[in-house]
Amino acid sequence: MATIAADTEEGSHGARGGRAFRLSPSAISYLQATPLIAILGFFFLLPIAMIAVVSFWDYDFAGLYPDFLTMNYTDTLGSWVTWKTYLNTLKFTAIVWGLTLLIGFWVAYFLAFHIRKTSTQMILFLVCTVPFMTSNIIRMISWIPVLGRNGLVNSSLIKMGIIPQPIEWLLYSDFAVVLAMVHLYTLFMVTPIFNTLMRIDRSLFEAARDAGASGWQVLWNVVIPLAKPGMAIGSIFVVTLVMADFSTVQVMSGGQSASVALMMKNQMSLLQYPAAAANAVVLLAVVLLMVAAILRVVDIRKEL
Repeated sequence: MATIAADTEEGSHGARGGRAFRLSPSAISYLQATPLIAILGFFFLLPIAMIAVVSFWDYDFAGLYPDFLTMNYTDTLGSWVTWKTYLNTLKFTAIVWGLTLLIGFWVAYFLAFHIRKTSTQMILFLVCTVPFMTSNIIRMISWIPVLGRNGLVNSSLIKMGIIPQPIEWLLYSDFAVVLAMVHLYTLFMVTPIFNTLMRIDRSLFEAARDAGASGWQVLWNVVIPLAKPGMAIGSIFVVTLVMADFSTVQVMSGGQSASVALMMKNQMSLLQYPAAAANAVVLLAVVLLMVAAILRVVDIRKEL
């Protein structure tokens, strides 16, 4: 009996000791998230922090000098050329966002509600993704023989007698930049909207029609409100991509237009890394404000 009592007492001490070293549920959650936090910190937060630090450095044609100067920000924010470049970038962003939202919504609407078979929906959706199997540069440059002075569009219009001479503004203009961006980024709007529309309960349409709603009323009062999370996600994708695009502006405008990303690319080619870093920080702040405005209007948590 004494032996049993001793074993029982030892077991109780061991149980108490085990409870003493047991982690709380919140600590376990943080421990499980540690690998993800480490990856995001190393590949996302650390580069942004380095860019912010470099933006305060001094520089000349010979190299970079660690310092804490606000010169790069005053030069960036105090230049009318910089403000004009930002306005031009915002113009491209607004136009491309509006066109991709319009085209992307109707493409997603057609795939979700007018194609009955799921297999056909997937096939048509994959057809939309085929261009993404090639480089953005190749898809962008493919517009040059179409829009050029002696390109397909001008040649066809002249042969049909619609125009007497080639249209000059089709290529190397803001029109060409917007057209190429819409071509490149529309799928980023189609995908989230299509995903949202496929989740809508079809019985809501029957209930709306039974209540006497017309087709346009169903679209405006049922489909669009329920599609807002997908539209917001697509808008975030398109806005961030257009704001960071420099190759499309450089190639399709023929050097006649500018964007913030192109300005940073030119600064880096001249080894003006602190100035480019300051522009990057300002651009990041602008993009985050735009994303915050979108999230303020639409709650996308239900979609995620």
